[in-house]
Parts: sequence; C-alpha cells; structure tokens
Amino acid sequence: MVLTAARFADLPGWQEDAAEEALRAFLRSCSRRALPESPSVGLGTAAEWQQACSSAFRVAPGSQAARAFYESGFTPFSSTNHGEATGLFTGYYEPTLHGSRTPGGRYTVPLYRRPPELVTVDLGLFREEWRGRRIAGQVSGGAFVPFADRGAIDRGALAGRGLELLWVDDPIEAFFLEIQGSGRVELAQGGEVRLGYAAQNGHPYFAVGRDLVERGALKKEEVSLQSIRAWLLAHPEEALQVLERNRSYVFFEEQKGDGPVGAQGVVLTPGRSLAVDLRYIPLGALIWLDGKAPATDGRAPDRPLRRLLVAQDTGGAITGPVRGDVFWGHGEEAAAIAGRMRHPGRIWLLVPRSAPDRSQ
Repeated sequence: MVLTAARFADLPGWQEDAAEEALRAFLRSCSRRALPESPSVGLGTAAEWQQACSSAFRVAPGSQAARAFYESGFTPFSSTNHGEATGLFTGYYEPTLHGSRTPGGRYTVPLYRRPPELVTVDLGLFREEWRGRRIAGQVSGGAFVPFADRGAIDRGALAGRGLELLWVDDPIEAFFLEIQGSGRVELAQGGEVRLGYAAQNGHPYFAVGRDLVERGALKKEEVSLQSIRAWLLAHPEEALQVLERNRSYVFFEEQKGDGPVGAQGVVLTPGRSLAVDLRYIPLGALIWLDGKAPATDGRAPDRPLRRLLVAQDTGGAITGPVRGDVFWGHGEEAAAIAGRMRHPGRIWLLVPRSAPDRSQ
C-alpha cells in the first residue's frame, strides 16, 4: 500500500456528503478504539487517534460541523496498490432466514456454533510482517492441523455433538448467511433471533460466482447474489457441488441487543461501515470512497457512491489495500443493493494531523 498526501478538495463529492452520519459511526469505533502504533500501517498512533476521538465527542450536531472537524484534524492520503489506484468494492447486508430451535419438518439444515476444539491463531503475535493474518485449525497428536472443510461438515462431521445452534429450511440461504457473516432468523416457535459471526474453519474463501463463470453458467458481468441464487435454485442437482467448492465454513453465535456487530465489536452502521483487509487498514480507520453502487431498482443506472466510511469489519473475501465491502443494513432494499454491488472505486485514508507525513 502506497499513501500519498492529498487535500480535502481532491476528494470527489466531499462537500456533498452527510458527514454527520459518518461521525456517528466513528464515535462507535471510538468506544472500542484499538489502532496500534504500527509503522508498517502508517495511519497514526493509538495516542493520536485517542486525541481525535476526544475531539469528536465535542463536535456540535450537523454535517457542516462534522466536516469542519475532519478538515481541521486530519489529512487525507490517497491509497494505491503498487501504483494501481482503482480497486473492487462490494456490498453485504443482514438477511432474514426461517428456522427452528428444534429439527423436523422443513427445518433440516443446521447452523453450528463454534466447536470447542477449533483454534484461531493471530499470526501477528508471532511476527510483525504477519500482522492482520489469521489461521484456524485444531490440535491433533501435538500438531496443528486443518479443521473439517465445508464438504465434511455438510456430510455430518459435526453432527450429534450438540453444536447445532438452530435449524433452517434452506441450504442456499444458510450458505448466503455465511457469506454475509450475520443475519436474523424468524423462528417457527415465534420471535426472532439475531445471529453473529463466531468463527471460521480456516479454509480459504472461494467465490462460487467464479465457479459458475468457469462453467459457462454465468458471464462475469452477470454475477451477483441474485443471479447466483437463481442458478442454484434452477440446478438443485449441481448446487451442492458448487457450494462445496467454497471450503470455508462460518460458525455463529446468538446475539442480544442491537446489531449486527462487526469485527471491531461495535454495531455496524448501514451505508457507513466498511469491511477491509486488516493487513493494510486497521479497524476504526476513516476512509473516503469514490465509487458507485447499484440503484435499488435493478433496471435503473448505477449511482455515485462518494462518502466517508469507517473500517469496522473484515471478511475472507476482502483482500488487498484498495478493497472493501460496504454494509447496507437489513431488508429488501439493502439486499437489492448489496447483492449487485461489484464496482470499481478509489479510496483516501484520513490520518490525524499530528501524525508525521506518511506519503511515499
């Protein structure tokens, strides 16, 4: 990642953004601020961010005051990936599934809680150059070995151990719940349960849309959550094979209160929270995005997406310094945008003014 100092005037659409919305999301991050002093990241020290948070809590209401806060306290830096300024930006949302606390009838697809033997290792604790990288597996015979993959779990590797959290009625929707990382389940017994990400089995994420393109089932420009779902529903005899190409598997936990909660441990803000690659961008960082997003009506043209976002989440498919996944919230409108968002964009990172010049 190469950072180059810029001006706020260089940020397309800066004056038009509802900056107060981003400030509310930023204040949530300030409650869990954990930006390390890391020269390899170069986005400011923990002390500098703490000072920025202290100032943020004193900002008067209104987008004009919020914009003045950023302009007086931060310097924007354009970010490139080895000189390439444009990267990929996608979207995610909080889906709703139908399920039961007990199996039976239509509810046959288990959603699992984290197995106790699953171990997640933060490699950054061992070497600085591995910061932001994690692996997961289990200990067997004194060795750290891979955990069961999706195919093994689908065929019952975890069955009968009491790890089932809920049962839902649709394996395809259960798969997409894993991709989104959180969701809601309307229970047959009445009420609703909110589920959040608990762990991942350690196997690399593989985009099933890529498999469908390789098969000639979809064209690259046609790939979206909606088109993938439609193909899987139309080809039930091949669907399981396609899904199992993604060996990654996500485990869930029941969440109380507001949500969903991202990797930073704060409630995500629709349209303002961004999932990033933690090898390059730490949680809590401020990011200006110049990109596009689909309209809620799939027949309408794309619209500009120029706004300030806060890095509050991460995901297995989010790799690279100019890459992000925008959280769009819950409901049909959020699904319509998130499912079809796959657009190029550029980013600028906001660094506290007291930090030294990080440009290269």
